[in-house]
Amino acid sequence: MVNYWLAKQEPSGPRGYHILDLKKDKTTVWDGIHNNQALKFMRDAKKGDEIIYYHTGTERQAVGIMTITSNPYPNPKEDNKRFIVVDVKFKKLFKTPVTLDEMKLQKSFKNWELLRIMRLSFMPVPPNIWKTILKLSDK
Repeated sequence: MVNYWLAKQEPSGPRGYHILDLKKDKTTVWDGIHNNQALKFMRDAKKGDEIIYYHTGTERQAVGIMTITSNPYPNPKEDNKRFIVVDVKFKKLFKTPVTLDEMKLQKSFKNWELLRIMRLSFMPVPPNIWKTILKLSDK
């Protein structure tokens, strides 16, 4: 069974990575996660799962989908093996980005981590929320 996730990334600046960068690169290593809760969630991710790509910063919107192409493994750039990464590939650019403000209007989203724990950079997406975001993105 495929699980659904959301991963946040600053799209611009010196450390930014835009979804269009991923579209051009086709694949990348999703790294840089140090929050304990986000790492716990990432440890539950697996090859074949799908991730909503969410731009942070001034955009604050879901912009597309990527697919996980590896199980989690220790980040080779870190000395501490508890910091993990997954490999991902570009899947889809949303026709219409789904803003944080639009998500806040959805009653069924009120207990979702994205709206409750703003600093969390990797989190699960319940299937009903996944379907709603896909519907909103296809306007």
